[in-house]
Amino acid sequence: MKTTQLGPLNNVSRLTLGGGGIGQVWGDTTQEEAIATVKESYDGGINLFDMAPLYGNGEAERVMGMVFSDGYPDDVRVTTKCMVGGVDANTIEAKLTKSLDESCERLKKEYIDVFIMHGYVVPDGWNNSTRPRAFPHIAVAWTNYLEQVVRVFEALKSSGRIGAWGVTAASTQATNLGVLEENHHPDVIQCITNVYDSPGNMSICDEAPDPRAVIASAHEKSIGVMGIRAVAAGSLTDNIDRDVKPDSAEMSDYEKAQSFRELAAQLGVSSAYLAHRYALSINGVDTVVLGVKNRAELRECLDAEKAGPLDPSFIQKIDQCR
Repeated sequence: MKTTQLGPLNNVSRLTLGGGGIGQVWGDTTQEEAIATVKESYDGGINLFDMAPLYGNGEAERVMGMVFSDGYPDDVRVTTKCMVGGVDANTIEAKLTKSLDESCERLKKEYIDVFIMHGYVVPDGWNNSTRPRAFPHIAVAWTNYLEQVVRVFEALKSSGRIGAWGVTAASTQATNLGVLEENHHPDVIQCITNVYDSPGNMSICDEAPDPRAVIASAHEKSIGVMGIRAVAAGSLTDNIDRDVKPDSAEMSDYEKAQSFRELAAQLGVSSAYLAHRYALSINGVDTVVLGVKNRAELRECLDAEKAGPLDPSFIQKIDQCR
């Protein structure tokens, strides 16, 4: 497994095991299989694990705590997250601190390498979300982000509770880029990284997404980039292996990706394998977060990383599928 620099973190594996799969967000699995997947991930060279309380109502974090119950190896790094939308500004500090404490308890860790704001930073007064029901719970206004979230993250970092902090850059483009321009900018961002640049059901606005511009800006500023949604929530696989609504963003992306699947078939590889190789080949992406839920899916990703980056001419061929 190749390693890289992720913001302030050295020697981070090019693949990260995400908590969504082992927390049963991306289809059914068992706790036994999730534990085995974490173990095989580490044995395969993965040393960064991206967790969150929302992944299975704490299940992903509990699985990590079970696997490393006797202590974490020195090279293992762990992230976790907290959703702070829908609360008063003066309670953000308490929510972040409480969430961190509870995550540490489940993870059986006292220190978190990267603490990430789960959700979206949005402009003050902005109310044009395409997800009006969820919006109040997942979004944090710009002023509250700067005056509360950043302040608390920096304090936690200074106190030694966390090593770094980050945000998810999947909001309006002006805001995505704006957080990178601040003096107290995140150490790490999570950004959409797939063939179609599609956030799928993560999108909160009608604006055409441009995650590659965000990735380029972060890379220029030495802000670590964790690529997410490499298979576009299953849309860039041979078959979506969970129930999705016919009018969902995932189904729309799946139908759009027919030519991509045909290209993968011509090469004799799966769509997921090709999608992960593509994501790993995007310049500026330091590590790609996997949503795998079992060892079979994991092995396919390990093979993709081992094969190395795609040739630029072949990337252009894939881009013609867009």
